[in-house]
Amino acid sequence: MKEDKNKLTEKEEETMFLLWEHGPCSVKDLVQYYSAPQPHVNTVSTFVRSLEAKGFVGHEQGKYGGFNYYALRSKTEYQRKALGKLVSRCFGNCFSLVSQLVKDEKIDAEQLRELLDMVEHKKHD
Repeated sequence: MKEDKNKLTEKEEETMFLLWEHGPCSVKDLVQYYSAPQPHVNTVSTFVRSLEAKGFVGHEQGKYGGFNYYALRSKTEYQRKALGKLVSRCFGNCFSLVSQLVKDEKIDAEQLRELLDMVEHKKHD
């Protein structure tokens, strides 16, 4: 089966969020940012290499040897695509998502008005 280069495992996604938060860093430094229990450095290295193969991460020579890894894709870009896939897969369209949020009382009238204002403002840009 062909690997989807845009789909991340849970651990790969966690690694990306750490890189977005902490910027370029070595695998050894990256390990320190994980919540306890922290994964082994070899495990994190595997995550980073996989992310690099998928085009999410790049590397550069570190100041004292080794490599510093950094995100090649922005957090906003990733979140936008992930949300779009989720909405499409689970709801079919955005209207279905918003209507479900209203039914479940997760969004109120004021928040809906704010969303409508955003949509109207975007149309005029």
